[in-house]
Amino acid sequence: MSIIQEFKDFAIKGNAVDMAVGIIVGAAFGKIITSLVADVFMPPIGLLIGGVDFSDLAITLKAASDGAPAVLLNYGKFIQSIVDFTIIAFAIFMFVKVLNNLKKKQEAKPAAPAEPSPQEVLLTEIRDLLKQQSKSL
Repeated sequence: MSIIQEFKDFAIKGNAVDMAVGIIVGAAFGKIITSLVADVFMPPIGLLIGGVDFSDLAITLKAASDGAPAVLLNYGKFIQSIVDFTIIAFAIFMFVKVLNNLKKKQEAKPAAPAEPSPQEVLLTEIRDLLKQQSKSL
């Protein structure tokens, strides 16, 4: 099998397409959560602790000199990333929990018995007639 055919088989399979869609949706979801944390959650938290913008929190390791930028330890951005991660992890947890509950409900529903085939109906009638004849003898 040629490499091109193998690649076509891989790319067309549902798993590869589903994975690509998941990655794209996940990236967009990550941007939304990052904006939610940076623009909605962190400003009130910063205000509560004294009007501090978390993304500006840093420790200067080396001051700027002769056109070289300062070397900073940006722990505020790190705190913001931790909050981002926590919210994303909780949202994914809730999504998976809902999916698992739906799956459990679907598995709990008993499957409707299949209609017997015409042959099975005929055989059942023959069986019943044979039972009646054997009783009458």
